[in-house]
Amino acid sequence: MKPVAPGTVIFHRYRGYGVITAVNLLTGWISARFGSESRTLDLNLSTDEIQHADGEPILFRLQPPDRMPHARLMAMVRELHRAGYQKLYLYSWPKPSGLHWRWHLFTGQRNWMQRPWREGWYGTGADYNFNPVLGWGDAPTATPAELASCLAQFDPTGMAQALGRDEDHAEWFAAACDALLPNYAFSLGWEHSGGNLAQPDSVPVIAVRRNLPDYAGAPIAWPPGWKQLWRTGSGRTRRADTVLEP
Repeated sequence: MKPVAPGTVIFHRYRGYGVITAVNLLTGWISARFGSESRTLDLNLSTDEIQHADGEPILFRLQPPDRMPHARLMAMVRELHRAGYQKLYLYSWPKPSGLHWRWHLFTGQRNWMQRPWREGWYGTGADYNFNPVLGWGDAPTATPAELASCLAQFDPTGMAQALGRDEDHAEWFAAACDALLPNYAFSLGWEHSGGNLAQPDSVPVIAVRRNLPDYAGAPIAWPPGWKQLWRTGSGRTRRADTVLEP
């Protein structure tokens, strides 16, 4: 399916050709401007029979687009691990509302709790719904290799810090990608019901688009070094006092 993003040229049987100005991939509503009209028109991708410029229908109900970039990020990180950039890590966790998931790429020391922050290396599915790019000069159709190239051009200093070996994590990450992609991604955060902070036995799995069944594959173990951050006591799981070493 072709991408649906601001700037996409579309065709409407009553309005003719137009250009999308805003899109919400969670609800399926877009805004588009047609011809010389100064005002935008709100359209629903499920009911208004919108087509791409070449006539291909946009079937939002049948083929919903990704509402979050996490699966694309996983595929990109796997490509970079294969190229020797194994000190690149992906952390993802749910927002308090539970409606969206955040993502954070970091490099260097594998410290899950004290992650270095670089501008442009983090985001949220809430932003991705309205503009499905990662902000590195990438396009919605970018392949994992193209995303990696865009990131390297966007921040070459940050990418240089990812060069190195972390074979334990790279092996775990590749196995997670094989099990989850292209429809699912992992989360390193979990729901706390009734004040219970107990850590699940396996990594929580999230679907990257609507109308997908719950993940039914093999459980995904927690990443290397994760258990060193937590200790169990009084029926709850708490963060350990020690700092994780790479």
